[in-house]
Amino acid sequence: MTIPASSAREPVHVVVVGGGPGGYEAALVAGSLGARVTVVERQGLGGAAVLTDVVPSKTLIATAEWMTIAERAPELGIRLTDDAAKRDLSVDLQAVNKRVLELAEAQSADIRGRLVREGIEVVNGTGRLDGPTRVVVDPADGGEARVLEADTVLLAVGATPRVLPTAVPDGERILNWTQMYNLDELPEKLIVVGSGVTGAEFAGAYNALGADVVLVSSRDRVLPGEDEDAAELLEGVFRSRGMTVLSRTRAEAAERTDDGVAVTLSDGRVVHGSHVLIAVGGVPNTADLGLEEAGVVLSGSGHIEVDKVSRTSVRGVYAAGDCTGVLPLASVAAMQGRIAMQHALGDAVAPLRLGTVASNIFTAPEIATVGYSEEALKKQGSRFITTTLPLARNPRAKMLGVRDGFVKLFAHPEAGVVLGGVVVSPRAGEHIFPITLAVQHRLTVDDVAASFTVYPSLSGTTAEAARVLDARVQER
Repeated sequence: MTIPASSAREPVHVVVVGGGPGGYEAALVAGSLGARVTVVERQGLGGAAVLTDVVPSKTLIATAEWMTIAERAPELGIRLTDDAAKRDLSVDLQAVNKRVLELAEAQSADIRGRLVREGIEVVNGTGRLDGPTRVVVDPADGGEARVLEADTVLLAVGATPRVLPTAVPDGERILNWTQMYNLDELPEKLIVVGSGVTGAEFAGAYNALGADVVLVSSRDRVLPGEDEDAAELLEGVFRSRGMTVLSRTRAEAAERTDDGVAVTLSDGRVVHGSHVLIAVGGVPNTADLGLEEAGVVLSGSGHIEVDKVSRTSVRGVYAAGDCTGVLPLASVAAMQGRIAMQHALGDAVAPLRLGTVASNIFTAPEIATVGYSEEALKKQGSRFITTTLPLARNPRAKMLGVRDGFVKLFAHPEAGVVLGGVVVSPRAGEHIFPITLAVQHRLTVDDVAASFTVYPSLSGTTAEAARVLDARVQER
């Protein structure tokens, strides 16, 4: 597309505040549509997703995965030689974290390089609104503030870990998830407060790396917002690997002791450990940005309210990512940013559809989901049929020594349209893709069942589940 004639002599100026997935993807789209683009970022390109959150945590988890693979080696017939019989696998956490941070920095540098090659200006500093068409930047080097006049503004300022007043992180013993990479040694006993996605992922990773882990959950089970069968399976795996899971209790406070930490629970118990990770969600970085003064409406939680094309309450001001509270996923942030620029610059645009978003929890096994959940289908009174097939009977799973996991599909009982699915397995984030395609394009279980799969493969269980549901549809 081309910029309208009225602005052809001087390109539209788009200012993006925040260089995370929502910001840099928006910048690339705006640049490709002919706009002049300036990205303001205070931390580094890629934002928290690349530097302190998604990329580092998933790199750490990928390292921990090798330990779980090694655990299966003996049952596959792999033995240490006599010379190595006394050598146990161990983790050099300092080396692990050094690699984690180096990879994050390399990814950030790659993003910066891409933006620069596309002719996008990158400004290091903190941006804030001065009205709806002006962004004031306080440079990272402490120099004089710079004023950017903008035709369109995109706010992609992200979120930061929530702080409990009674458990303020000190970066040494009481930690949030951005500080875990400062550790030089594996915690002797790590207490993880919070059993949501972040808490479960870190608990699983450090358990696999060899730490004694206690997971504190305020709900009946870990991952309370996820598929119940998947969450129960994962909790069982956690317990079988020696993790202590304390359910239905909250952490009231955490404090330093002479040699570690003491965490006080709501039931009166005190749990002692060497370190504690506070993983109780995030808060949007929307304070002191001039939003209220510019007329941008915030929710009660401080998130920027947006519609399905990322518009805020102010004309010409858009927002994307965790600061909007839509879905805390990098993929959703990126899509919001792309949609925002397509809409702002007059390109063809499809509103955001959350029903087709695939998500993955990087535990071992992973839990991937897409489309409607079983709970949502029941809550809205939808008619559906479902089947769950265990991976243990899959030939490829047997070859790999995989025992824990399943594939669950939901479909309409008459039309056979795939409504959603859950995959619990190693690399579930890869295996969910065919179900995502089915949900996105409203394919039927017959469509999925009739498609070829590699034999043997874990994805064969997805086709088998579709055949089971297709037979039930045909019976009606």
